Amino acid sequence: MARQGTAGYTAGPSAQAEGWQEIVADLSADRKAFRNVPWGKAMMWLFLLSDTFVFGCFLTSYMSVRMSTTMAWPNPSEVFALTIGGAHIPLILIAIMTFVLISSSGTMAMAVNYAYRRDRARTAALMLATAALGATFVGMQAFEWTKLISEGVRPWANPFGAAQFGSTFFMITGFHGLHVSAGVIYLSVVALKVARGDYERKGNYQIVEIAGLYWHFVDLVWVFIFAFFYLW
Repeated sequence: MARQGTAGYTAGPSAQAEGWQEIVADLSADRKAFRNVPWGKAMMWLFLLSDTFVFGCFLTSYMSVRMSTTMAWPNPSEVFALTIGGAHIPLILIAIMTFVLISSSGTMAMAVNYAYRRDRARTAALMLATAALGATFVGMQAFEWTKLISEGVRPWANPFGAAQFGSTFFMITGFHGLHVSAGVIYLSVVALKVARGDYERKGNYQIVEIAGLYWHFVDLVWVFIFAFFYLW
């Protein structure tokens, strides 16, 4: 019996099936769950969610390898030190790289702010400044890779200690650097379209906010890489 009197109602199997079908229909038709969310922003969030799993797997694997290796793990303060003016300064390049990337989040946030004010000139300028900071970060990362390779660090070998150090370092920082490089191109293209007035004619600057979501995600991931790889 699906119904019991007039005061109460007990859902039968058919009613439960209909309830699930309605939920699936609402989600697939984008009628309730994403009613007030632009399609491009929703897709960017889904992409960032999937990327979070990838970076999470990489960092989890790094921690597992580091804790299970029998050889001594290299000291990041020594491996990533630079000699400047005769002084051996640990992690100086990494600190500058982190400062540059975190600063780019600030310029990107201001670009989004000016985009919603429809200030094309400042929006484009700040986005290009963000892209320039990102390119600077990639350049410094290339210098870091070149230094370590010249010292003998390889994905399969490492003169400083555990051989797994090289493989985890190149995999994690390389994958993140690829994201930053793609973001530099993405921001540059959007900035040029903003300066050209493409979005002014459409009356919609949401693409700037969507690009900002991607860039802030890249910056946030670097904070975790910095903490797990360089400080631990």
